[in-house]
Amino acid sequence: MVGICLVLLLATLWPLTHRYKGLGGDAELYAMQALARIRPNLAGDLFLQNSSQDRYTVFSPLYATSIHWLGLRAAAMTLVIALRIWFFAAVWALARELFDGRTAFLSTVFVMVIAGSYGGFSVFNYSEDWLTARSLAEPLVITSLLLYFRHFKKIAFCTALVAFFVHPLMTLPGVILLTALWLPPAISVTGAVVGVFVALGVAVYALHQPPDMGMLSVMDPDWLAIVRERSVFLFPQLWHAGDWEMNVQPLISLVISAVVLLDARVRKLCIVAALVGAIGLVIGLISSTIGPMELLLQGQAWRWVWIARFTAVILLAPTLLKQWQDEKCGPLCAALTFLGWTFIPIDSVGCLTMALILWSTRRHVTHRGAMYFRWTAVVLAGVVLAWIIGNSWSIVSSPALESGLEPGLVTILRNILGLGGVSIAFAWLLVIWVAGTTSRALPTALSAFFLICCLLVYPGAFRVSMRDGSEEQVAEFSDWRQAIAPEQTVFVVPAHNSATFAWFTLQRPSYLSVDQSAGVVFSRATALEVLRRSDVLLPFMDPDWKLLSGRASIHPGGETENKRARVFTREILVSICRDPKLNFVVARENLGFVSITHTHVGNWKDWNLYDCRNVLARTPPA
Repeated sequence: MVGICLVLLLATLWPLTHRYKGLGGDAELYAMQALARIRPNLAGDLFLQNSSQDRYTVFSPLYATSIHWLGLRAAAMTLVIALRIWFFAAVWALARELFDGRTAFLSTVFVMVIAGSYGGFSVFNYSEDWLTARSLAEPLVITSLLLYFRHFKKIAFCTALVAFFVHPLMTLPGVILLTALWLPPAISVTGAVVGVFVALGVAVYALHQPPDMGMLSVMDPDWLAIVRERSVFLFPQLWHAGDWEMNVQPLISLVISAVVLLDARVRKLCIVAALVGAIGLVIGLISSTIGPMELLLQGQAWRWVWIARFTAVILLAPTLLKQWQDEKCGPLCAALTFLGWTFIPIDSVGCLTMALILWSTRRHVTHRGAMYFRWTAVVLAGVVLAWIIGNSWSIVSSPALESGLEPGLVTILRNILGLGGVSIAFAWLLVIWVAGTTSRALPTALSAFFLICCLLVYPGAFRVSMRDGSEEQVAEFSDWRQAIAPEQTVFVVPAHNSATFAWFTLQRPSYLSVDQSAGVVFSRATALEVLRRSDVLLPFMDPDWKLLSGRASIHPGGETENKRARVFTREILVSICRDPKLNFVVARENLGFVSITHTHVGNWKDWNLYDCRNVLARTPPA
């Protein structure tokens, strides 16, 4: 009964610390790629018409099959749930293989709660709350690690090979990690050093090659400028100090785990995971500064940090338990390590570095020094507790924002659990309480309580406000879809998030949006076409894909800091309609041209669909 209680606790904790994000962000791009398998007209969209990320994955046809049977939105939600269950089950099984059952449960809690951010500008996370190819590749990689430690090494490498065809960029560090675990440490270190020098040599070699060498050539200045503007996170030299702190954090934590934990398998895992992450950062920095070379920049080696961060988080619980047992400076080291991962207001790298130094010098600590360290840990815990109580009171007493997605009480509880490790501390104390009881009544009562909580919380966690792609909305705009030929492009005014409406509701190619520009790194032709179309739209809006100079949100579909759109006028409509690549415009404004006006009650009521042929037919030539 205790096991059922703990599983239900995990099932309750996830919707209180996460919320399904639907078809936003990168999930929108992968959904479009899958939908293009069903509706070939979407293959002519700017995002897919040249080289794109879709050619590197078998995820799209798998996703398309699910869409065919379940529908777009239901397929996305079903796959997210299934893959999240697989992910956390694999996390528990891997931790259970390395440690005991209680530690495995706590490790799963840590992985569930601690943000899996890596790279720059918090663009990428492992265990994301939407569906992408990464959602499948990550549990495959973790399963391959589990199989390796269970001595099924051949099957482990085969599993990693399957993951490679799902998402090669995410799988490559997993394959390197498995290989390094299999090889002697000296050979792994030597291979890492050789890999760095090979990357450096290839980058320098590319500098002296003609521009027609394909992926082995350096990006030309025009293409590179567009990629840097749109995808600044690909260039580690442009990351903020906070980004570097976030990426160095797991490396220091892995060093702490390596010196604290005595198991030889775990120590080797710590060393090679830190090595993979560090080498990825170095190669990523080389590829973005020297040249940069097309192949290395598209390879995004800095993504290797994800496997280092995941390994550091899954080893955090056993590391804290081992630190706490030390009589001299253990409680203070555990507190510093815990706060370095869970307490946002402090310097995580400084905290972890201090914990590492204290633990390394603990043999020289006197009895008096140990007493001071214990009191310091108590004071530190008191300060953090006071901070949590103060912020919790502010959350409870402030007016709750009415999102309409979930009850206000759930929102308050979600915000409190998001404070500085509160959810982890709560789960940890509950494990101690349940595991220490001999009565069956307590686990049974808690199981019933968590089951009720799941029934109350899950509907809100999976409720999304976006209706794009729903069967109701698709049917609602049937007249617009009948007016637009399948291969014709649509521009929605304003352009923010317009791609979702064009792709999923109208099921037509989109003219230009910040989401479509995500593929500029994979194709020079796409990059130049994005630039050309943004020049066409200049009378109405500044380019929203210029995230570096425009100080906009880095993530696809994100809000911009500055209002870029201007008043949409009759003259602007005529101007942009002169581009032969644009066929239809959707706008709220009634500009005096013949249009199809949407009359259904809702957010799109009184919006107009303009046919550029009709607009130009009633306008004198320029």
